[in-house]
Amino acid sequence: MIRFFRKIRFNLLEQNKTGKYLKYAIGEIVLVVIGILIAISINNWNEARKTRDKEVTYLNNIKSDLQISILEINEFISERKSQINFANTIMEHFNGKPVADWNIFNKSILEVYTWQRFFLRDNTFQELINSGNYAIISNDSIKNELLNLELLYKKLKDNENHFRYDAEVTLYEPGFETHDINSMSKNYAFQVSNGIIGELGNITKETYGNIFEDRKQKNGFALAVLEFSGMKEKMIKMKEKCDRLISLIDIELAK
Repeated sequence: MIRFFRKIRFNLLEQNKTGKYLKYAIGEIVLVVIGILIAISINNWNEARKTRDKEVTYLNNIKSDLQISILEINEFISERKSQINFANTIMEHFNGKPVADWNIFNKSILEVYTWQRFFLRDNTFQELINSGNYAIISNDSIKNELLNLELLYKKLKDNENHFRYDAEVTLYEPGFETHDINSMSKNYAFQVSNGIIGELGNITKETYGNIFEDRKQKNGFALAVLEFSGMKEKMIKMKEKCDRLISLIDIELAK
C-alpha cells in the first residue's frame, strides 16, 4: 500500500503536475489523519469497555457485600432488641421487683455483658478507596450512598466504643469485685448450649452479692438500654442505606 502511494507521488512529480500533486498530498494527509482518529476512537472504545467491565465487577462485588451485610445487620438488630429487653428486666429488679429465678436473672445479665461489636462487610468499598479506584464508579448516587453508609458505620463504631467504656466502668469492674463469675459463666454456657435454663453453677442471690444496692451497676444497665437503643437505630438506618444501594446498583447494571 505504501509503495502504491509512493508510485503515484513519483508519477505526478515526474509529469510535473504540481497542482495535482499538492491536491493528492493534502488528500493523503487527510486520509492519514482520519486513520489516526479512527485508531484513537477504537482504542478509546476498548479502554472504555475495559473500564466498564471493571466497574461492573466492582458493582457486583459491592452488591454481594451489601446483601451479606443486610443479613448480619438483621441479626444484630434482633440481638440489640433482646439485649434492651434483658437490660430493662434487670432494671425492674433494681427498682424493687423480686427475683423469682436466679438462673433466669443470670442469663439476663450475661446477655448484656456478652454483647458483641458489629463489623460491616465493606471489603470491596475499602479496596476501591485504598487502590485509588473509587472514581471508576461512574454513578454519583451510588458513590454518595456508599460514603453515607460508611459515615453511619463510623458513628455506630463511636457508639460501641462509648458503651465499651461505660460497661468497663459501671458493669464489669464492680461486677468482678462482687459476683461469682465462675458460677455465672458455667451456668450461662450450659443454658446457651442446651437451650434451657439450667441449674449448673448453683446460681443464688449470693452469686451476685449486694448488686441491687450498687447504684453504679444500676446506672450501667440504664446506659445499656440507652446505648443499645442508639446502636439499634443506626443499624436500622444502615440497612435502609444497603437496600437503597442495591436498588441503585441493579439499575446501573441494567444499563
